[in-house]
Amino acid sequence: MLELGSILAIGMAAHWLAWRIRLPSIFFLLLAGFIAGPLLGFIHPDELLGDALFPIVSLSVAIILFEGGLSLDIKELKKIGRVVRNLVTIGALTTWVAATVLGLLLLDVSFGIAALLGAILIVTGPTVIIPMLRNIRPTANIANAVKWEGIVNDPTGAILAVLVFDVVVAGGVAGGIVAAASGVSKAVVFGGGFGLLGAGLIVVLLKRFLVPDFLQSPLTLAVVLAVFTLSDVLSKESGLLAVTVMGSALASQKMVSVRHIVEFKENLRVLLIAGLFVLLAARLPIDEPTYRDGGALLFMAALILVVRPLTIAVSTWRTDLTWRERVFLGFMAPRGIVAAAVASVFSIELVDAGIADGAKVAPVMFMVIVGTVALYGLTAGPVAKLLGVAKPNPQGVLILGASRLMREVAHTLSKHHVHVMLLDSNWRNVAAARQGGLKVQYGNALSEHAIEELDLDGIGYFVAGTPNDQTNLLATIHVGELFQRSRVFRLSPEEESETSDVPKHLQARVLFDVTATFADLQKRFDNDGKITSTDLTDDFTYEAFMGRHRDIARPLFVISPAGALTIIEAGQQLNPKPGATVVSLVSSPEAAS
Repeated sequence: MLELGSILAIGMAAHWLAWRIRLPSIFFLLLAGFIAGPLLGFIHPDELLGDALFPIVSLSVAIILFEGGLSLDIKELKKIGRVVRNLVTIGALTTWVAATVLGLLLLDVSFGIAALLGAILIVTGPTVIIPMLRNIRPTANIANAVKWEGIVNDPTGAILAVLVFDVVVAGGVAGGIVAAASGVSKAVVFGGGFGLLGAGLIVVLLKRFLVPDFLQSPLTLAVVLAVFTLSDVLSKESGLLAVTVMGSALASQKMVSVRHIVEFKENLRVLLIAGLFVLLAARLPIDEPTYRDGGALLFMAALILVVRPLTIAVSTWRTDLTWRERVFLGFMAPRGIVAAAVASVFSIELVDAGIADGAKVAPVMFMVIVGTVALYGLTAGPVAKLLGVAKPNPQGVLILGASRLMREVAHTLSKHHVHVMLLDSNWRNVAAARQGGLKVQYGNALSEHAIEELDLDGIGYFVAGTPNDQTNLLATIHVGELFQRSRVFRLSPEEESETSDVPKHLQARVLFDVTATFADLQKRFDNDGKITSTDLTDDFTYEAFMGRHRDIARPLFVISPAGALTIIEAGQQLNPKPGATVVSLVSSPEAAS
């Protein structure tokens, strides 16, 4: 009980530490598992779970890949479809062949084991890449390309590894080729078929309201596990393809909303990754000679410096990607949980089959995982900035409501180089904003289609500023997936009862002041009010500004000398430094009273 209870606790502590230091969590998870397992002898996965260890690992990986598939929307392929196609075909083949040759030259293993390692190394680890992308914020082309590559190549690499394993165990090329051809056909048929069938079942159940809301996420989880298990039993490792297809199919269909399912799976994924990496790392032998083998270190270095750049070079030839994007793609290939799980399983099966050098598969793979995660995690951000393919911390604002007041706010912020976009469903407001030279979009913030069509490049904040309190509240809940909760704001409601029955975690931060309702701001603005910007100096501080305008100024925003935007929250204590700019609504004394 103590060991079981400690696994998730250790894993979540590693996740938290990674978040604080802003490094990929997989590095700390592997380190924590290695310390808790072979180093301290506190966790013994094989004794703890016995024969259930790898079935648990497989089912967990299936859930993780399904969650990854949910992030694959077919629409993203309009711009980078050719690149993705090349990465998962020509690129995968290049990685396999090059890694196999390097394995033969540097690892002192047979051709079969080298080919098996090369097949597993096709996998590039979306569980590692996606958190990296959130921190780096690269261009859309890069983000979508590596996301699709990682998620699609997960089942591809696993299935190819199974086929190579069959050839190695069969001991003959002829028999192995027959087994491989049969395996590919079965994997495609069962994996694709069961994946589409599972997605169709979920859509039908949700569209016809045959399942209550509280059962939808658990039921989906059960279907995912059933689809994975059935497909995997009929064709080994095809279950990974099945759950990936199922997730992508659900993400691409427009008949029902699966947002709540996505949220549930995202939370579950974090827990599963925490437990899996700790368990698998805890199984590693502490005295493994591979860790000290110079050939293994050269193998890992060659994967980074030769194989990945070569793969990207042949995959992006004559595509629309810039040379900077190609260079960065050549510097982004960390391995993750699927590589670790597949390598661990095959290493044991190879040893059981009497193939001695099969014991090298797992330690070599974990060495590559730790090395690539550490290198890319520490350097990908600076490299992206150096190449100019990383977006800066987005300071732009999406304002819901294009009333005259909000248009003036947008004009003032724009003068200080803050990117502002307005969203409104009132054509008169939209037309006035366009005539004023503002960037505005016609649409309903509560419409999923309208939000998806917005170009949010450079936008980091959401402000709900319409006269309708319910619209403001619902809009902040609706956009929760697009923005961090700390960056979503709404005006204070006219009546607190409007939001009192809404859970606190769903309520956005209140703008400016609890008394700053839309009616209050509009009253100030209509009575000779102006949106002003005031530059603070050593002589004219924020205290001096408020002392002069305390009764008639409503501070709204603060822009730092470096251009960072602070949206003032109700109750927030401000202390802007000299050089900052304060954007305020300054009105007549009569309006403020």
